[in-house]
Amino acid sequence: MTTPSIDGFDQRRVPVADGVELHAAVGGSGPPVVLLHGFPQTHLMWRHVATDLAADHTVICPDLRGYGASDKPAESTAADAPGGGTYAKRTMAADVVELARALGHDRFALAGHDRGALVAFRAGLDHPAAISHLACLDVVPTADMWDVLHGADAAVAFHLYLMAQPPGLPEQMISAAPDAFFGHFLDLWGQSTEAIPDDVRRAYLDACRAAVPSIVADYRASAGVDLAHDRADRDAGNQLRMPVTVLQQDWGAALGYDAAAVWRAWAPDLRHTSVTCGHFMAEEAPLQVATALRELLTR
Repeated sequence: MTTPSIDGFDQRRVPVADGVELHAAVGGSGPPVVLLHGFPQTHLMWRHVATDLAADHTVICPDLRGYGASDKPAESTAADAPGGGTYAKRTMAADVVELARALGHDRFALAGHDRGALVAFRAGLDHPAAISHLACLDVVPTADMWDVLHGADAAVAFHLYLMAQPPGLPEQMISAAPDAFFGHFLDLWGQSTEAIPDDVRRAYLDACRAAVPSIVADYRASAGVDLAHDRADRDAGNQLRMPVTVLQQDWGAALGYDAAAVWRAWAPDLRHTSVTCGHFMAEEAPLQVATALRELLTR
């Protein structure tokens, strides 16, 4: 069975850290844009937006470390580990900056969805000289995410609490029925059944099934080292220096907080837009997403 790919894009493997290579789809020419995928997806989620932007940009779509066809190093959370741990967003952000540099781009625009948006957010804080523009799709930063989840409404994010547990139980539970677990989110979070066709859904489930330990490690980091890093930046008053666009479902209304205000505290140059599609907006509303990214790149 043929694995789907992004039309017209080359597939590359690029070393980004000691013993770690990222798989990336690269296409187009012009100013560079890096697109980071979310959960439970791979770089394929950008297939429509990437081909649109490739008309006048160099577009780089990697699989994050621990996902898809990228390397999946064993989890380490040692205090002296570089970046704070193997799946700290600080470590994963450094991967992205090195990937772009290895492909010839010291400065680039960066967009991320879901987990990729958390990596993009961290890259914007840690590497402001490298990130010219930043877009985050359908998240709030990690520290704020934990702050706004409370009571029965937090049940929508049960997976965050499951994968925050110490190594062992989450991996065992998810590995017992991986297609049911990851498929649950593909079914629940989208509003359009046509947005993720069968071959792409199979590719997502195949990739997730092969990456349970590293996916759990990515989420576990968000309840530990990532939270610590965000709180330290928030306490220090650090902000994103570049133009920022946020596209988001109306989670604030659902969970009782002002999402735009949350983001404005981090990003003085912010455009925050609520969208009416489901979570998988790059697949459900690709034209809207591509248009928002093009508008960002002119700021």
